[in-house]
Amino acid sequence: MSSPPRTPVRPLPRPRTTDVEPLAVYVHWPFCARICPYCDFNVVRDRGHTDQQAVLAGAILADLQGHRTLTGPRRLVSIYLGGGTPSLMPPAWAEAIVGMAQNLWPSDGALEVTLEANPTDAEASRFAAFAHAGVNRLSLGLQAIDDQALAFLGRNHTAKEGIRAAAVARDAFPRLSLDLIYARPGQTRWAWAAELEAATSLGAEHISPYQLTIEEGTAFGRAVRRGQWAPPDADAAAAMYETTQEVLTARGYEAYEVSNHARGEAARSTHNLAYWRGRDYVGVGPGAHGRLTLDGVRTAVRAAARPTDYIQAVRESDIGWAEREALSPRQAAEERLLMGLRTLEGVDLAELAPLGLGGAHPKLAMLADAELVRLEGGRLLATARGRLVLDRVTTELATAEPS
Repeated sequence: MSSPPRTPVRPLPRPRTTDVEPLAVYVHWPFCARICPYCDFNVVRDRGHTDQQAVLAGAILADLQGHRTLTGPRRLVSIYLGGGTPSLMPPAWAEAIVGMAQNLWPSDGALEVTLEANPTDAEASRFAAFAHAGVNRLSLGLQAIDDQALAFLGRNHTAKEGIRAAAVARDAFPRLSLDLIYARPGQTRWAWAAELEAATSLGAEHISPYQLTIEEGTAFGRAVRRGQWAPPDADAAAAMYETTQEVLTARGYEAYEVSNHARGEAARSTHNLAYWRGRDYVGVGPGAHGRLTLDGVRTAVRAAARPTDYIQAVRESDIGWAEREALSPRQAAEERLLMGLRTLEGVDLAELAPLGLGGAHPKLAMLADAELVRLEGGRLLATARGRLVLDRVTTELATAEPS
């Protein structure tokens, strides 16, 4: 496999990192060995794309530089290599991307660099090389610890491989996170509790259990529409969500976000917190989304989805965007509400002012009386009960008439 083209790094001024706003960087690597039937991300099969991958890696490096001209100096707090399956790229490419981002936006030394990986033996054999490349946090797509469930989910690893990969990752990286999927057809809360117990024994300080969602356009979406199988009903899914909280809390994991549990604050995902706190983040790679403050306006951007279109966009304009939208104050506040209420820390009411949601708003009072939200120190938080129906809560608040 060829190397990505070398992209010259322009010398940049080095302001004190304490003087500039924080910034996260997301890098989307779209290639996968296979497409999982539940996945609706922007992914493509990696077969036959060897030469294009090298060109894409070079385009990502150039795109980062294009973003630097727009953002100006920022304090880099996290880099997230996601996808797709970024652990399929040569570790040297990851090192080049991480190095470029660090050169463009200096960090204060506390830089989180996350890599998503699958627990196949082939990928696990390269974990040490990725650690050498600068990755210090691995997000491992375990998804299940049951061979039958893994086959249903279309995964290309076994439960034994998953357990083995977690052990290798624990030795290679300072921080390890495990992804799991629950609310699978036929799954009981007791079986899910046992699976969670097994996951907590693998030594990860962070666990992200996600409820299986059926998305239009996926293989699972088509199968459910044809009546081939059905996911658990809402009550069964809610029971498994409650089981998640019970088991992980008992094992020392705090649900600092609806689907993310960590053993202590240091184990929380700095990168994901940037999303949930409404921070700016750069998104590079095909189909990557970003949120940037440009000329004082919160701006949503999305890169061209197809690798060929993305590469061409970077060649023509030094940046891979296909869409750019300046958000209105109300749109930005709605987004802040949707993201912030997912976390334990909630959202500052002052950030929701464009929605007309002051502390005395009758809708807030109604939801507080129902024990779905609470106000604490000028912040709005969802209660444990509110998290069970968070979509309803956020819809009620986002559509409330100004008081």
